[in-house]
Amino acid sequence: MTAALRLSGVTVERGGQPVVEALDLSVPQGSWFGVIGANGSGKTSLLRALAGRLPFAGGSCRIEDQELAADRAARAARFGFAPPGDTLPDALRVRDVLECVGGTMEEVRARTGSVYAALGLGALLDCWIGDCSAGMRQRVAIAAAFAGGHRLVILDEPFNWLDPVAVFDLRRALRQQVEDGLTLITALHDLGTLAAACDTGLMLAGGKIAMTLSHDMLRAAGADPHAFEQRMIEILRS
Repeated sequence: MTAALRLSGVTVERGGQPVVEALDLSVPQGSWFGVIGANGSGKTSLLRALAGRLPFAGGSCRIEDQELAADRAARAARFGFAPPGDTLPDALRVRDVLECVGGTMEEVRARTGSVYAALGLGALLDCWIGDCSAGMRQRVAIAAAFAGGHRLVILDEPFNWLDPVAVFDLRRALRQQVEDGLTLITALHDLGTLAAACDTGLMLAGGKIAMTLSHDMLRAAGADPHAFEQRMIEILRS
């Protein structure tokens, strides 16, 4: 299968110290790739570097077979990326934020597809961001990642702050987007979602890969989620 993304030996630094070290990974095109790990394992730093929000301190980053390790702006242009919900500007309405990213609301609706309905965005468009709850802000941030029409999207803990119905609907919509050709990379804390939704993935610990999660491994995990959870927790504890 064609790789949408290949990393080889990449390092990410924060404050001059490595937080991701000599990491290799490959993400197949049109798949859902999950990144899991304890707090401080390097998940967010890795995703922010992929999306051009942080530099790579070393290594190779090939996106659709183009080397972009040294070009943060080009990486940012390739990925749809959800900003932290608490950074959205209070003085704008939801529709203003989405139109800044995706043009007219008709274009935004077309680009977000099934995600638009899953997030219940129609009822939020005229809300001021400053009046939005954490869950509402999370919905807007996720929608912003899709509003630009990117075929590669990065979401960092997308199910945080969402109620159970929204989690169910969003997970199903994301799966449909992947089936339609989207390449999706998500950081997750939920082992159940990792097992049930992701095609491949990895576990990070201390900025390094603790385990590569193959397609076969995750399919087996979906069949016996309790055994998978127990194994993953044992590795995370260690």
